[in-house]
Amino acid sequence: MKKILLTVVVLAILFSSCASEFNKVYSSNDTGYKYEYAKECFANGRWTRTIALLSDMVVMLKGTEHAQESLYMLAMAQFNNRDYESASATFKRYYTSYPKGTYAELAEYYVGLSLYKSTPEPRLDQSKTVSAISAFQEYLDLFPDATMKHAAQQHLFELQDKLVEKELYSAQLYYDLGPYFGNCNFGGNNYEACIITSQNALKDYPYSKLRENFAILLMKSKYNLAMQSVDEKKYERFQDAEDECYGFINEYPDSKERATAEKYIEVCKEYISKHTEGGFKGFN
Repeated sequence: MKKILLTVVVLAILFSSCASEFNKVYSSNDTGYKYEYAKECFANGRWTRTIALLSDMVVMLKGTEHAQESLYMLAMAQFNNRDYESASATFKRYYTSYPKGTYAELAEYYVGLSLYKSTPEPRLDQSKTVSAISAFQEYLDLFPDATMKHAAQQHLFELQDKLVEKELYSAQLYYDLGPYFGNCNFGGNNYEACIITSQNALKDYPYSKLRENFAILLMKSKYNLAMQSVDEKKYERFQDAEDECYGFINEYPDSKERATAEKYIEVCKEYISKHTEGGFKGFN
C-alpha cells in the first residue's frame, strides 16, 4: 500500500512539474524557445500541447524560416489528435499558402485523408464523403506521379463504395415502403422512386460490387408497380416488368433471385396474353 501511495505522489509531482513547465513556456515571449519546445512536444506525441503552442505561433512565424514547418506541424498534430476537421482546413491552408512548398504534396494528400477519416457510416449524410472524393481527385490531378497515388486511389474506391451503399439503403427503403403513400408528394410512388434510384446507381456505378442488389430491387419494383397500377397503365408496365426480368436472368443467370424472376415472367405473360387483369392476383 505504501508503494502505491508513493507512486501516486511521485506521478502527481511529475505531472504538476510538467504542467508548470508548459505554462511557463506558453507564457514566454521568447518565440524561439517556444518553437523548440513545440517541436519537442510534437516529437514526443504530445499533440494537445503542440496544437496549443503552434496555434498562436504560426501567424508570428509567417515570413520566417520556420513558417512552412510550423504550419505543417500544426496540421499533423491536429490530424494525430483526431481533430480531422481542423486538420483538413490547416493542410489546405498550407497548400494554398505554399503550393510549391516542401510539404505541398503531402499537405494536399492529407486534406483528403482528413476528410476520409471524418466520413460517417453509409446510412448518414454523405456530404463529407463527396468532399473527400473531390479532395483526393484534386490531389491526383495536381500530382499525377504522386508518392501517395496508390493510397489515394484506394481511398477513392472505398469512398465511392460508401456512396453506393448510401444509394442502396435509399432504394431499399423506397421498396420496403412499397404502396405506402404517406411519404409521397404530388402523387409520387415509392416503387417508382426505387426504380429511379436503382437505375441511376446502375448508371453511375456500373462496376460496383452491389450492382446485382440494385438489379434485384429494380426488377421487383417494376413488377410490384405493374401489379398496383390502374388499368390503363397495367399492360405497358407488365411488358416493362417482363423485359426487366429477362434482362436480369441474362445478366445474373445464377442469382438466388432467378426463381423470383421466372415467376414474375409467368405472371406478366399471363396478364399480357389476356389483356386484362380479371380476377388474377399474381404471385407475392
